Amino acid sequence: MSATNQVVPPRLGYAFSVWQWLPDLRLGFENLLVHKLRSLLTMLGMIFGVAAVVSMLSIGAGAQQKVMAFIEQLGVHNLIIEAKEATSYMALAKVRRISPGLTFADYRVIRQGVSGIAQASVRKRFSPTKLIPTPQQDTPEVYGVEPSYEQIAGLRMISGKFFNSDENASGDPVCVLGEAAKATLFGSGDALGKYVKLDDQWFRVIGVAGPQLTSQDDVAGVPNEDLNDMVYAPVNSVIYRLADDFTGMKDEIDGIYLRLAPSADSAGVASIVRGILNNSHHNAGDFSVIVPATLLAEQQRTERLFNTVMVAIASISLLVGGIGIMNIMLASILERTREIGVRRAVGARQFDIVRQFVIEAVLISFAGGIIGIAFGFGMSRLIAWLAGWSTMVTAGSIVLAFVVSISVGMIFGIYPAVRAARLDPVEAIHYE
Repeated sequence: MSATNQVVPPRLGYAFSVWQWLPDLRLGFENLLVHKLRSLLTMLGMIFGVAAVVSMLSIGAGAQQKVMAFIEQLGVHNLIIEAKEATSYMALAKVRRISPGLTFADYRVIRQGVSGIAQASVRKRFSPTKLIPTPQQDTPEVYGVEPSYEQIAGLRMISGKFFNSDENASGDPVCVLGEAAKATLFGSGDALGKYVKLDDQWFRVIGVAGPQLTSQDDVAGVPNEDLNDMVYAPVNSVIYRLADDFTGMKDEIDGIYLRLAPSADSAGVASIVRGILNNSHHNAGDFSVIVPATLLAEQQRTERLFNTVMVAIASISLLVGGIGIMNIMLASILERTREIGVRRAVGARQFDIVRQFVIEAVLISFAGGIIGIAFGFGMSRLIAWLAGWSTMVTAGSIVLAFVVSISVGMIFGIYPAVRAARLDPVEAIHYE
């Protein structure tokens, strides 16, 4: 049989014809407008449920975005070795009896004995007690690092340059300022070529680094420091010009940064590094090996779990809204029993009655979903403004909340619709 002569089964064609749905949509809108207040009160459950889903997910997404962006900045191909600071002098003295702390010898052994390392840098942290120009806010921290740190940390120079190998080897008194350090020392003026006095040593500014993300809390052993409020200097300059530990109690270096080749296994290399350091430190536990790639995967799993829990909690409001829709639809059937009987008497099928009431239920949830999304977006902005939290409304949260609200309306509207369709036409017409 040709396509033009093919006959569509009457029931199937009638049920799925778009034109047959339009009168029911119009009738549904009219019925909702007749009882405006009742319709609005019925929508409240959907409005608050959708708003709760959108706002809760926005809080979670905002918090997770900052942490995950910070971890990504650490470098998914990097390893970071951090010396653990002792809580007291007695604890430090106990550790020093068995471990010399993190040293250049550890650094050399790791560089020579571990394959897959593309770049590496040590770090020596120093906190100046005097600084000229006088900082307008907190005193910047000094990081003594090697030139390779620029690539490992992904620093972007906005003016000047980073120091080179010759300047590091000779311990030249040069430095690079972080964005916040430049602002607090020199304000809006140009810092290149000017001098900064760290304790009793003058350092010439040769560059300014661009902004970096900073975590507000410790992330798995990464120090909670403002990476923008930093003074970067050659590690040899910091050790020979600034460091003043003559007791041997402090670590020779307090950090090692390793950038791995793309083909290297981060977890495997981290395990080897831990083994080397545990051997030289006699299992003192005075260091930590941070694997940003593993942290990123853990944060992603945490985000998925958090979103699932938040959606489950917020869906309780949607469930309550669905019960409200079912309740009002059952009441509507009682009010319109005669109407249903008349429609059945003039030829309306049971499917037509089901369709009519399901459409009305979906319209309620649809309108409630739209208003709830707008309300949730406003709540997200209000929370960000009042609490100072970072919130982010994602397209996924909007789609999820909207689809769930429509589904709830459809599911809770089916039972009243089927009940209406099964009414006996004769009894329905005579119903008072």
